[in-house]
Amino acid sequence: MGDIPIAASSPASAGEDTAEHGHPHTHPHAETPAEATPAEPKPKLAVWKFASCDGCQLSLLNCEDELLQIADSVTIAYFPEATRAIVAGPYDLSLVEGSITTPEDVRRIHEIREQSATLVTIGACATAGGIQALRNFADVDAFRSIVYAHPEYLSTLDTSTPIASHVDVDYELRGCPVDKGQLVEVLAAYLNGRKPRIPTYSVCVECKLKGNLCVPVATGTPCLGPVTQAGCGALCPSYGRGCYGCFGPSDSPNTAALTRQLAELGMDDRDIVRVYRTFNAGAPEFRAASEAVEAGAR
Repeated sequence: MGDIPIAASSPASAGEDTAEHGHPHTHPHAETPAEATPAEPKPKLAVWKFASCDGCQLSLLNCEDELLQIADSVTIAYFPEATRAIVAGPYDLSLVEGSITTPEDVRRIHEIREQSATLVTIGACATAGGIQALRNFADVDAFRSIVYAHPEYLSTLDTSTPIASHVDVDYELRGCPVDKGQLVEVLAAYLNGRKPRIPTYSVCVECKLKGNLCVPVATGTPCLGPVTQAGCGALCPSYGRGCYGCFGPSDSPNTAALTRQLAELGMDDRDIVRVYRTFNAGAPEFRAASEAVEAGAR
């Protein structure tokens, strides 16, 4: 017969008195151990995808060391790009990538909103409709008949629209893709109960901070920097290229003045319309600017 395991701290070894019926009782002068405080549950994070290229989700995965710290502070409840594990809602924070392009998308985003205490949209697709919002200026039926052998099998909307066109959004993070530093800032702000420190000034400020030459002035290169929100670190102008507007319109952009400058740099109306219609074609300020050029109002 084997030995009977003995508890690491029996009443006798702990110096406790024993009642005549063999039940231990605590010495009258002994301290009562403090009850353990239950750990606070971690916030549940969910990451959702709609019509998009997955680039903004990859920006989150590319956070690497920062992502490990974030993972210690939250429960990753739904993130198919990173894990198969699924934890049922509701969710404390949902990050949503992609635009709404199908009737099924409309139904699903309302369900996600109902399940999410805080909803943050990430990237140009989710905040402005993305590059796929070019369909908003064209005949979708014509596209379907050219691209697909059996367009009758498709169920799609005539437009690509941002998440905020369908449900309330608590915060929008711009970019194509989003900047991983800004993404970490948004998550850190949420976890610490403060407002994210994300700039709303133009890329021109970033160029000045980096000591860049102004490419439109120095080389005559067309550039959307004066009307585009900062966030990329003036990446393209730092290499002598004009800004492509990846982060969408800045706060109060003067697109009319920029349109006149682009014309002075030699761009015709067709090219001016095209520079406004890229990653953020559906952003109201860029859309209005391109439509004004088409209408001959520049």
